[in-house]
Amino acid sequence: MQRRTFMKGSLAASSVVVALGAGLLSPRAVLAAWPKSAFDAKSVPESLSGLYGSEATIPSTDITIKAPDIAENGAVVPVTIKTSIKGATDISILAEKNGNPLTANFKLKGSAQGFVATRIKMQKTSNIIAVVKAGGKAYSARKEVKVTIGGCGG
Repeated sequence: MQRRTFMKGSLAASSVVVALGAGLLSPRAVLAAWPKSAFDAKSVPESLSGLYGSEATIPSTDITIKAPDIAENGAVVPVTIKTSIKGATDISILAEKNGNPLTANFKLKGSAQGFVATRIKMQKTSNIIAVVKAGGKAYSARKEVKVTIGGCGG
């Protein structure tokens, strides 16, 4: 039985070595640039400054937030952000009263539509803030979501 295990392991290791040698497998560093300071921030202004270099946003009616008015469980709150602002390059979602408000930051390329859908955690009842960056400016919209059962440690 030990001989079979040894032979299987040797064959697998040999296959990997051959694939590496042939250039079929090549180790690559796939490290995404992410705004660590923004995700570690403890307030919305700090998060926005970490993301965009400024906490100023322009309120916009061209951003819609689809989220439940009352979230039965703060651990899983479905959120959909849609914008008709042309040239959007970023969409960020913040939960105002979370310990770390920035919950998600999406980078959009080229002709991508301004639409994202995800699930976030919310500690308690607060505003969800959607921020869309386009043309060097940050636009925002807010929606209050009431949480009945805490999600982030509650």
